[in-house]
Amino acid sequence: MKTAFLFAGQGAQTLGMAHDLYDMYPVVRETFDRAKEVLGYDIRQLIDHDEERLHQTRYTQPAILTTSVAIYRLLQQHGFTPDMVAGLSLGEYSALVAAGALTFEEALDLVAKRGQFMETAAPAGSGKMVAVLNTDVALIEEACQAASVHGYVAPANYNTPTQIVIGGDVAAVDMAIEKLRAAGAKRLVPLNVSGPFHTALLKPASEQLAKELETLDFNNFSLPVIGNTEAQLMESCRVKELLARQVMEPVRFYESIETMKELGMTRVIEIGPGKILSGFMKKIDKNIPVITVENVASLETLLKTVQ
Repeated sequence: MKTAFLFAGQGAQTLGMAHDLYDMYPVVRETFDRAKEVLGYDIRQLIDHDEERLHQTRYTQPAILTTSVAIYRLLQQHGFTPDMVAGLSLGEYSALVAAGALTFEEALDLVAKRGQFMETAAPAGSGKMVAVLNTDVALIEEACQAASVHGYVAPANYNTPTQIVIGGDVAAVDMAIEKLRAAGAKRLVPLNVSGPFHTALLKPASEQLAKELETLDFNNFSLPVIGNTEAQLMESCRVKELLARQVMEPVRFYESIETMKELGMTRVIEIGPGKILSGFMKKIDKNIPVITVENVASLETLLKTVQ
């Protein structure tokens, strides 16, 4: 059996996430305490009591990274080790920590800056993202291309074969939606996000992040890491390029899962808040068992499952 750890991305955050794990396990508390030192503010306090800031990109990203790494360390203490790792967008940074490419402190400082760059590049209301369900991928791509005369619009997340997120300028996204509806698409769901992430509108953030990445030295990976941008094994010599591109290029999640299956993945443990990736997995391949670990109850379920 080969186990993949999948790490949650932005959008999975919830008020109070992992608080019961924080109360019960020293390794979780230590991770949050270290995050407070690195960030200069109390991320645990923010998660528990400040929902408005928790949903601001510059705070969301370090909050999810800290939560995910804390849970990962807890699983390590219980004897769980992955055979491969990946993450959804922001979750890729937690995967890189798990693979030893970056220390937690380096990743935390980096994602705090990444969140600021992304928030500045795409202020709230500057763009729009819409999930298109149960519609042919080629049709979605054609609609985006046809609507591009009204501004920028393109697929941003290939989450599952039946859920593609498009993003871009408001007028262009609205025109793409009109074209998709005319072509028979019935389920189009606007997303409550702070900007059109993973689109070319994030190019300024990509350029700023690239400069920041140049100041870091990445270690060789101790585990296979499957990247979002190309849905292939990441090479340590290309990680800076791929992370910079990831901000403004589509997330190829379901193709990444196919790559992991080719590497022999037979089980998935989703790490971090929420069950978004578990939901995606059911749509991609319902035969692969997925267990989510986000709180004490789900950890106990995992421990019982493997006994």
